Amino acid sequence: MKITTTDIEGVAIVDLEERADERGFFARTFCRDEFEAAGLVPAVEQCNLSYNHAAGTLRGMHTQVDPAPEAKLVRCTAGAIQDIIVDLRRGSPTYLKHVAVELTAENRRALYVPPYFAHGYLTLTDGAEVVYQVSQKYTPGTERGLRYDDPDLALPWARDVAVISEKDESWTLLADGAVLS
Repeated sequence: MKITTTDIEGVAIVDLEERADERGFFARTFCRDEFEAAGLVPAVEQCNLSYNHAAGTLRGMHTQVDPAPEAKLVRCTAGAIQDIIVDLRRGSPTYLKHVAVELTAENRRALYVPPYFAHGYLTLTDGAEVVYQVSQKYTPGTERGLRYDDPDLALPWARDVAVISEKDESWTLLADGAVLS
């Protein structure tokens, strides 16, 4: 596994180190010791799978707040997505800054999302499938969200949104007082 940090503290891109032979390859996708050594939260409390019928499906921007903030390790296992996260840590020098990464079944890349970040993705292909390892179980009452199209964030989505849930479309804009904690 190769863990590469980004310009935003705590965010990392995780690439596989494949051990290949005539059968194919083997690679670790997660290692507690390596995550801890890189300063990442290694807890895995729950694993989730999301399947998306159509390209242009947007899920997000979601976060969980106290008492159940969660770290995520997000990987696309079929198709392709553009994954974007936003720093919601008040007092952080990168507050409201984002990281955008293309995750595909072909590149097998994962994005590590620290606690107190909003997370969302846009499918770039039909049939995109996404697996999340999360450090907390879903806790009702702790979910918050940002609008994917908030002009104060100016997130660089790779294509137009074609499918979105009513909940994700109705998050409050930052200028209108979005509640982030």
